[in-house]
Amino acid sequence: MPLCADFIKKVFHFGFDARTSRGRMKDKSSWFIKLWDVENPAVFGLGECGPLPGLSVDDRPDFEGVLSQCIERVPTLQSLKDIEKIVPPGFPSIRFGLETALLDLQNGGLRKIYTNPFVSGIPIPINGLVWMGDLDSMLQQVSIKIASGFRCIKIKVGGLNFEKECDILQYIRSKYFRESITIRLDANGAFKPEEAIHKLNTLSRFNIHSIEQPVKPGLGLMEELCEKSPIPIALDEELIGVEAKADRIKLLDRIKPQFIILKPTLHGGLVSCAEWISLAEERSIGWWITSALESNIGLNAICQFTANYETTLPQGLGTGQIYEDNIRSPLTVSDGMIFYDQKRIWDLQELG
Repeated sequence: MPLCADFIKKVFHFGFDARTSRGRMKDKSSWFIKLWDVENPAVFGLGECGPLPGLSVDDRPDFEGVLSQCIERVPTLQSLKDIEKIVPPGFPSIRFGLETALLDLQNGGLRKIYTNPFVSGIPIPINGLVWMGDLDSMLQQVSIKIASGFRCIKIKVGGLNFEKECDILQYIRSKYFRESITIRLDANGAFKPEEAIHKLNTLSRFNIHSIEQPVKPGLGLMEELCEKSPIPIALDEELIGVEAKADRIKLLDRIKPQFIILKPTLHGGLVSCAEWISLAEERSIGWWITSALESNIGLNAICQFTANYETTLPQGLGTGQIYEDNIRSPLTVSDGMIFYDQKRIWDLQELG
């Protein structure tokens, strides 16, 4: 029988002052797709579409109208391959939402998108994210993360005075030298082209694991930085909007990054991210998965997708606690790990 679908919009509110180099965020909107079979409406799949304001290619005024058009085409949906026909190019978060909803429905509508070790309780190591703030605020965040068991810390840079950001790194290295803390940086493209190499050389003194997107994408500078930087560079925003496989191959072969960071909401969905991973591994390029401020619905799907792969790198999946009104779920973070606690249940009352 043909499938039916609907969607509902929900606004989530940050429980703290969330700042990046692109500015402050007080709340974040997501659209949830509900997918069911006409003959059995009690069993349904859920998927989340949550474009990031100012960053996603599908953060545009007609987003909800396009989503409505996609929902109207759902009766023709039979497999993941059909989603490419239903969702037009340039709407990666809708693809991710439909993929998740369909996989959830096909697996019984229990929010178990895949059958893998994660849903059985095997945890995934994650990094602890330190948001931008004043010096004291960021130092406090670092202390809390490390005290909570995180051994990989990701720090957003580019929003403070550069010397103060170096002070934070010096503080971590001097105070926690016994804990062997791994430090990742995320510049969100904040470095000016003329200062990027100097800053990378300076930051390398602090034994940095990697830095995400030091300069804005499309400047033609990333190839040189990946070649000359003493710190391994990870592409993030550089991957947004690159949909054709041939274009992805050209990008990776030209820039030759050390890592790529994948966000299904931004980078085309689950099938698309699987292709990015395959292309990266063929070129010995490292990768990890990061959530993009989704609620626990989207985060759950990303965690389960990640668990399909064998990787020892900490993933960027620790954003489930950022909202004061998040959807209650079995997702639990403890000792620098995220895991699926089967003793906890989903509370989906707000989604109808």
